[in-house]
Amino acid sequence: MLRIRLICVGKLKERFYTEAVAEYQKRLSAFCRLEPVELQEERLSAKPSQAEIDAALRKEASEIEKNLLKDSKLVCLCVEGEAYSSEDLSEFLTGSEMDAQPRICFVIGGSYGLDAGLKRKADLRLSMSKMTFPHHLARVMLLEQLYRGFQIREGTKYHK
Repeated sequence: MLRIRLICVGKLKERFYTEAVAEYQKRLSAFCRLEPVELQEERLSAKPSQAEIDAALRKEASEIEKNLLKDSKLVCLCVEGEAYSSEDLSEFLTGSEMDAQPRICFVIGGSYGLDAGLKRKADLRLSMSKMTFPHHLARVMLLEQLYRGFQIREGTKYHK
């Protein structure tokens, strides 16, 4: 069974997000072993300089790297990444399941995104859209797309 670790910078607080995440985690349990990991977002001043932001992103990247699964594919969500269709993601999941070590780590950064060095290490840089979304909403969107990807693979009517 495919093992997916979802590493997210920042804690979910809003009930509507936590409920949606819980629902998709429940649905995904039939298709993969999902391991959510929430990491603390670095605190910054009210008007941080680019140097402060870069330093915070490096610290967050260090924590992210400590939580990566050994021998896993690293997928960083970032706006400059590659846009996949739902079918493309389904094929990626299916292909990953066939690997000798079927493991994927999806990483969602905090409000300032992800460190450039971490993104360079990624096997896939994935864009949800050219639009900007709150990083907490991106978590819900990714979980829904993972569920949809498995449903496409199964040939169900969920994906029309």
